[in-house]
Amino acid sequence: MNERLNCFTQTTMATSTNTNTNTNTNTTSSFSSPRSYCRALSQLPMRLSHRATSVTTTYEEMSRVRARSGRDMTRSLRWYDLVGLGLGGMVGAGVFVATGRAAKLYAGPAVIVSYAIAGLCALLSAFCYTEFAVDMPVAGGAFSYLRVTFGEFAAFLTGANLIMEYVFSNAAVARSFTAYFGTAIGVSTSKWRITISGLPDGFNQIDLLAVAVIVIISFCICYSTKNSSVLNMALTVIHIAFILFIITMGFWRGNVTNLTHPAHPETSPSGFFPYSIAGVFNGAAMVYLSYIGYDAVSTMAEEVKEPARDIPIGISGSVVLVTILYCLMAASMCMLLPYDAIDIESPFSGAFKGSDGWGWVSNVIGAGASFGILTSLLVAMLGQARYLCVIGRSGVIPALLAQVHPQYATPVNASAFLGVITAALALFTDLEVLLNLVSIGTLFVFYMVANALIYRRYYAPGTTSSSPYPTVYFLLSFSFFALCFTLLWRFLPPDASIARPLLLSVFGVSAIACLCMFNHFVPQARKPEFWGVPLMPWIPAVSIFLNVFLLGSLDGPSYYRFGVFSIVVVLFYIFYSVHASYDAEENGGLVTKVGDVGLDDDGSMKV
Repeated sequence: MNERLNCFTQTTMATSTNTNTNTNTNTTSSFSSPRSYCRALSQLPMRLSHRATSVTTTYEEMSRVRARSGRDMTRSLRWYDLVGLGLGGMVGAGVFVATGRAAKLYAGPAVIVSYAIAGLCALLSAFCYTEFAVDMPVAGGAFSYLRVTFGEFAAFLTGANLIMEYVFSNAAVARSFTAYFGTAIGVSTSKWRITISGLPDGFNQIDLLAVAVIVIISFCICYSTKNSSVLNMALTVIHIAFILFIITMGFWRGNVTNLTHPAHPETSPSGFFPYSIAGVFNGAAMVYLSYIGYDAVSTMAEEVKEPARDIPIGISGSVVLVTILYCLMAASMCMLLPYDAIDIESPFSGAFKGSDGWGWVSNVIGAGASFGILTSLLVAMLGQARYLCVIGRSGVIPALLAQVHPQYATPVNASAFLGVITAALALFTDLEVLLNLVSIGTLFVFYMVANALIYRRYYAPGTTSSSPYPTVYFLLSFSFFALCFTLLWRFLPPDASIARPLLLSVFGVSAIACLCMFNHFVPQARKPEFWGVPLMPWIPAVSIFLNVFLLGSLDGPSYYRFGVFSIVVVLFYIFYSVHASYDAEENGGLVTKVGDVGLDDDGSMKV
């Protein structure tokens, strides 16, 4: 692996020189004058057909594309850094809210099983990310994976939506820090915020503490990735200590009887599964959002010393550890209180507020949540900057955002740009106005990455024995069956005792049959060189199915926001990005061709 990286580094230097030479000899730009831009718009159909589906190769992403940032990022992270970043990114404030809501409204005490199911779903998606990150250790994460598989437009659409989710959720997380920090020290949130009477509701609460947190974290991630990792590790250790304290208090003060007996048996169903298996899966869909954050770890691949060893341990290990912690937290909460007596808004701290002599535990829980918010914010801001940096390398946004600082070896411009936007939103926008911490964009990216992994394994461009059509037909058919199953699950009334299970069984069996036929008749076109997802294509296919199912659990406004922002992204691509990337290719800055990466006789990838 190190020999290949060294080869890429040497090639990058030569490539950068060639690129500069080509650029100097041809400086045509679609934006040099209004006349040039009008001429570019007149060529829009041709440029779209040429660039929208253009793909790069693994070699291209790791050499020529990476060279556009100038200096390489420093490879200083090991597997334990990645585990710490994964824990810090996932274990945030979400678990303190999602657990109570899922237990009281959907799963009851079986929310413990819901967390286990959601953890399995997260692990399957993490496997897909891991194979890409090991084979292509660059900072682009899902954007780079989709760009080498489905082309420029699909990568830009998903990458832009993901950055939007990061920015809005980070602003919301920063404002929630004010509330939890106030709880920890016993100060009301209103005392931390300044009310401006002349501004409309939802935008009139100025939160300077949230802005200060974002500014400090932005400086940290601009200065050093390794130091940011050390800071994250310290905050994560403190946060985990608070979580272990909560778990210990729950098992010590709790009662096993609460796992099967509600507080109001006359109105609430009894048993460990009060809402049946359906409630368990509905609860899993809700608590799954507490696992989001491991994808940010994949964006650190370019700064990992031994990608083939450290990335699988870092990503998968963090998901497993978080699943164990979440299941123990859910168990402790359900032992403290019957599920129908849980406070939805503050389930853990609410369990101690009315207890004589134990009210101080609520302050401790507020302090723990505050540390969790800091770690999740730090990891998310690290990830969003690297996504934007690699999108800048691709030529679809200004290249200034792709620059890596020559001294600090971090994407300073991307970090500062997104930090300013996040701070501006956190300054005046209320939590009710901001988007949910995690919504449709992230799940859509997970769905796309799982599809991309199957497509990449079963179709190798440039080989005579490989055709894309069987794989495309399978992915479309399997997604269709998953979508039908999801829609029936959500909209068909539960009291349809015969039709509901029958139709669900039809589409579930159809999806399994489709998968079995694909596995039997379509051979793999390539094998991973260093680390690969086992049990292909079953694991990514199950990930596809589960992500479609979870997408179906989201509310209508999430799809509205996704649609509106996607339209904005498409317009930006049509009027700017496609012309910028076309110019870059014409000037020698982009080369998108098949053949840089070949296949050995055994089907493994080679450069």
